Amino acid sequence: LVVYTGERRDYRGSSGEPQHHDANEAEKSPSSLYHLKKHQQRPTGNKSHCFSDCGKGCKSSSELTIHQRIHTGEKPYNCDQCGKSFTHSSCLIVHLRAHKGEKPYHCPDCGKSFVSSTDLKSHQKIHTVEKPYNCTQCGKSFVTSSHLTIHQRTHTGEKSYSCSQCGKSFIQSSSLISHQRTHTGEKPHSCDQCHKRYSDKIYLIKHQKIHT
Repeated sequence: LVVYTGERRDYRGSSGEPQHHDANEAEKSPSSLYHLKKHQQRPTGNKSHCFSDCGKGCKSSSELTIHQRIHTGEKPYNCDQCGKSFTHSSCLIVHLRAHKGEKPYHCPDCGKSFVSSTDLKSHQKIHTVEKPYNCTQCGKSFVTSSHLTIHQRTHTGEKSYSCSQCGKSFIQSSSLISHQRTHTGEKPHSCDQCHKRYSDKIYLIKHQKIHT
């Protein structure tokens, strides 16, 4: 195996005349590039680089162990709430927040909260996309016309959704549905820690903070 060092050297051919091979010629040779790449992938005395069977390089043996779970399907971290399994402990930690109602990552643009930084980054894309629907009252922009319509009701005071039980009105149908549970007694949101139930998910999330 020849490893090219970039130095110019003279080699004697069959004619006995010096034959010159410079850096540019060596770089153009597919054979040289192939062997150089294979050489660089070989394990060396430096233990900080480990290679998986698929060729992926890892900085440590622990990183290699985690990566290999992709190939073996091993998921050693289990959720004691629902039994779901994960390849990495950090994934389990993020998953458990869904059970606890924890959302530590907040959007600086709209205040919406998320269980992971990945979900927050994905959400923030909606703030960078085109928003062609503008409110003439305050200038706020929206992605869809329906979102603009709902927003404009905060300026006009329009509340199109009324409760048939008490007559209370709301801007959105979702707010009406949540309100009607106060009449029916329905509490679909349950705490997985103490089993206390709530009519609205917002109240459940506030309650779950006492367990953390």
